[in-house]
Amino acid sequence: MTHEVRLRQVEDRDLEVFFDHQADPIANGMAAVPARDKDEFAAHWAKIRGDDTKILRTIVADGAVAGNVVSWEQDGQQMLGYWVGRDLWGRGVATQALTQFLIEMPTRPLTAHVVAHNAGSIRVLEKCGFQRDRAQEATAPPPDDGIQEYVYVLAAPQA
Repeated sequence: MTHEVRLRQVEDRDLEVFFDHQADPIANGMAAVPARDKDEFAAHWAKIRGDDTKILRTIVADGAVAGNVVSWEQDGQQMLGYWVGRDLWGRGVATQALTQFLIEMPTRPLTAHVVAHNAGSIRVLEKCGFQRDRAQEATAPPPDDGIQEYVYVLAAPQA
């Protein structure tokens, strides 16, 4: 089934859906990201929404909030992250959303970190042109939590 996917600015009413998505224990395990409680979640989103250097979009699929995509500068790199509700995994929503985001957000290179066991997210990144950067991985410090991460980069187009 093909979904109609679009991006829009994050609205206050989206946050409840985002909270539910990030509180899903199966999604937490897949992304290797711990859930935040309501207060931590609200503080986190208030902080990032108050920072004009961050690019935040709500993913809407078939008229309903499906997740979010964000980009921010960190340690001299432009980073990318996204989250789609588990009910839409494997249905092309993340790929469509990221494809649209990459048109809107032309900064390159763009870097994403993904845990090694998250095959779905790896597929999304690769479909959108990201390539694994083993050189960056080799210079990264070992993870404190023991969870292996891959680094994917979308490079600037060759001239």
